[in-house]
Amino acid sequence: MDFVYLASQSPRRRQLLDQIGVRHALLLPEPHEDAEALEATRRGESPRAYVLRVTAAKLQAACARLARSGRPAAPILCADTTVALGREILGKPADAAQAARMLAQLSGREHRVLTAVALAWGGHSALLLSQSRVRFAELSAAQIDAYVASGEPMGKAGAYAIQSQAAAWVQRIQGSYSGIMGLPLYETAQLLRGIGWAL
Repeated sequence: MDFVYLASQSPRRRQLLDQIGVRHALLLPEPHEDAEALEATRRGESPRAYVLRVTAAKLQAACARLARSGRPAAPILCADTTVALGREILGKPADAAQAARMLAQLSGREHRVLTAVALAWGGHSALLLSQSRVRFAELSAAQIDAYVASGEPMGKAGAYAIQSQAAAWVQRIQGSYSGIMGLPLYETAQLLRGIGWAL
């Protein structure tokens, strides 16, 4: 066992695995899979329940994908991140207008970033959750418009990436920076050590 499959299209997750020296190969959704459907919210679902459910569903889909592929066996790692204001889930914005609305909601307030990470290997699976708090400074309409125009918010939960220019708005973080990026490295290392990985 010298590599893991990463069931994610996120370049940030690849970068974070590289950071801790974990070799990986991508195990991406096939054309017939509706990966976005897995991320649909359910009425009344809490952000915590949502991110745990979605991550477990992503792992199940990735395990089935590997079984169909005929590729060599290896551990499968996947993750999902959501941003929450109270019980409201701020997912990936559908368009620029929604991205601007989300950023306006986050302006001058503290929000939570929840990232679940899951690992499957040898017929077993495990899942851990990282929760962080982030406080944004007050944002002007011009700042929001410029950031949205950059395209950076698209495809990002909460319409921002902590490692982008939005970092200039972050007054305070409590929790895991890597978790806010999309792959909490402490929890990831715990899961890998649990299957005998030397880290």
